[in-house]
Amino acid sequence: MFSFLKKISKFFKFKDKRVDADVLKSRYVSRDLSWLKFNYRVFDQAKVENRGVFDKLKFMAITASNFDEFFMIRVGSLYNYIDYKKDRTDYSGLKAEPFRKKLFKDIQEFYEEFYTYFEKVLVPELKKQKVKFVNPHDLDETDKANLEKYYKTTIHPMLTPMMMDAYHAFPILNNKVLIFGVISKIGNFTKAEQRISFVQIPQNIARFYVLEKGETTLLIPIEELIRWQIYSLYKNVDIESINLFRIIRNGDFAMEDIDDSDTDFINEMRKKINTRRTGRVVKVEVESGFSKEIEDLLKKEWNIDDFNFVRTPNLLDYTCFWQILKLDKAKTRTYQPPERVNPLYYDNNNQPILEYLKEHDIMLHHPYNSMEIFLNLLESAAEDANVLSIKITIYRLAKDSRITKALHRAAELGKHVSVLFEVKARFDEENNINQAQWLQKAGCFVIYGLGNMKTHTKLCLIVRKDTEADTVTRYVHMSSGNYNEVTSKIYTDLALLSTKEHYANDVSEFFNVITGHSQPEQYKYLIAPPENMRAELIKLVNAEIANHKNGLASGIVVKINSLQDLQFIDALYKASQEGVKIKLIIRGMCCLRPQRAGLSENITVRSIVGEFLEHTRLFYFHNNNAPIIYGGSADAMVRSFDRRVESLYLITERNLCQEAINILVYNLKDNVNAYEMDENGDYTKVDTGGEPFNIHTEFYKVSQEVVEHAKLF
Repeated sequence: MFSFLKKISKFFKFKDKRVDADVLKSRYVSRDLSWLKFNYRVFDQAKVENRGVFDKLKFMAITASNFDEFFMIRVGSLYNYIDYKKDRTDYSGLKAEPFRKKLFKDIQEFYEEFYTYFEKVLVPELKKQKVKFVNPHDLDETDKANLEKYYKTTIHPMLTPMMMDAYHAFPILNNKVLIFGVISKIGNFTKAEQRISFVQIPQNIARFYVLEKGETTLLIPIEELIRWQIYSLYKNVDIESINLFRIIRNGDFAMEDIDDSDTDFINEMRKKINTRRTGRVVKVEVESGFSKEIEDLLKKEWNIDDFNFVRTPNLLDYTCFWQILKLDKAKTRTYQPPERVNPLYYDNNNQPILEYLKEHDIMLHHPYNSMEIFLNLLESAAEDANVLSIKITIYRLAKDSRITKALHRAAELGKHVSVLFEVKARFDEENNINQAQWLQKAGCFVIYGLGNMKTHTKLCLIVRKDTEADTVTRYVHMSSGNYNEVTSKIYTDLALLSTKEHYANDVSEFFNVITGHSQPEQYKYLIAPPENMRAELIKLVNAEIANHKNGLASGIVVKINSLQDLQFIDALYKASQEGVKIKLIIRGMCCLRPQRAGLSENITVRSIVGEFLEHTRLFYFHNNNAPIIYGGSADAMVRSFDRRVESLYLITERNLCQEAINILVYNLKDNVNAYEMDENGDYTKVDTGGEPFNIHTEFYKVSQEVVEHAKLF
């Protein structure tokens, strides 16, 4: 295997020092190259020494899944420029074609390390846990007979060879499935009599055939089982070679050509989703020893070159590790988080949630606090006879969602239910459409997004009449996280539950805008694009500059997923040059260069990547010791400011402000999951040095006393 890696390393690891130097000159970091650095950090989680091998496999699977999406969307978007000869200059300063070569070179280097680590480290560790990858030839005769029976009864009827010759057009091969390219011929015929055909492995077959042999688990890859029996598909011909590959197609479709007034909007969306199955090929994964004849054919057919090929010496598609994690022995040997704790300032004394919220706000910090409090609120509201209406925005849902079940129940009981379903939520379009239509049939008022704008905000408004007075109470839920009870257990998010009128007025106005035909007045406690989010945030940055110039206390701390908007970055650069201290906590892609002389000496950037996926967004402005703090759904990206409906909410209660401050303090203190970014866009793991401080365990133990004393500047 290592000689193979050495060969592909020599092929791809060319050094273009001029290109690399040009990339580093830019005052911005490339979005796509920065994302690649993020996936290195995810992959790095698989290398943590004190992690068990099954948890390491989980991070390998996440890394592989991330890359599939990256190729479908980001590389797909790049090819939209290249194929249609449109101008594109990356933040690195490179035009589309030079950037493609730079990006693919870096990706190939990543894959070399990725595959080596699996083969050299994880395979031996799995053997110690008595889990082995084997081929059918390695089995005894009894097991071979059972395996052959399984093939004949279950798999063989599902396989369809697809010939390609003068009478058969090149077949449409599916995205993200394993495919065999088979070269066959009859007898001693000449090369001209050779035939190439393709056999796709159906996705509804488990990737591994599992055999339990005492304490040992044997995993037979389904592709090896089919390779072993593939001659049953090619009777009375000679097979010259069997070649396994997998393709990734462009999945980046634009919404501009879907008219939001079209009465057949949903069918148009479904047509767009189907284009992912036939989009241009952007990556081909191939096994070692892949046929050059088939490779040349694929290059010609799909207009690709050597850069598009990823060569693996072992398994194709590491997302298959998810099946291994479902093994009984894996379930008992993977990380189990502690029991979730109550929100810090929540003490309901068994008081119903609808009554408790009349007097108290609740801040939910997931996954440390359960989403159960919000689910209880929604389910109680659905059943409560005094509840008049429920309005909610939905971006991503759990497959078996308690959210939609509660909304469905509320509609059945005669309540007014308005749901904005974002059917353009990437890769969740079909699920959202199906759930939306189910609710519509129950009597809910359903809005399928807002034209070309994606609705990414997470807001809920419940209106309930008070029995003792002729008034209503409005319950507001504002969050950074999706209304998804499954991801709330593994994503860190911040949500606020309140009945305060100042929130209710803004959220009510917000729903009038997105469900009707209303132009909003100035929100008082919300910031929402596309009208003013970028401008409002830059105004807050400029206020910190003014404070610093006037000798007043200043400082900025921002925790988001991604930083890409150039206007916001330039505002931060200006603040740094004026002397304002800026601390950025950015999980993923960051296009700002920190610590560059004359540009950003006063800016630090760190990334937290660990057991939970950091998803909380917080914008903190010190404001001369009277902090202004916003939470919400938005990152600092062009799409968030210009092409999405987002919201940020001002945190007003002092104790909840302190809790938000402490979240930032802990993120800056973490020395287990933290990486520091340098001027070149590279990241270095923070050295624990002293006592380890892991926020993914410390937040379970945080106290009111600690929060009260939290301070950033």
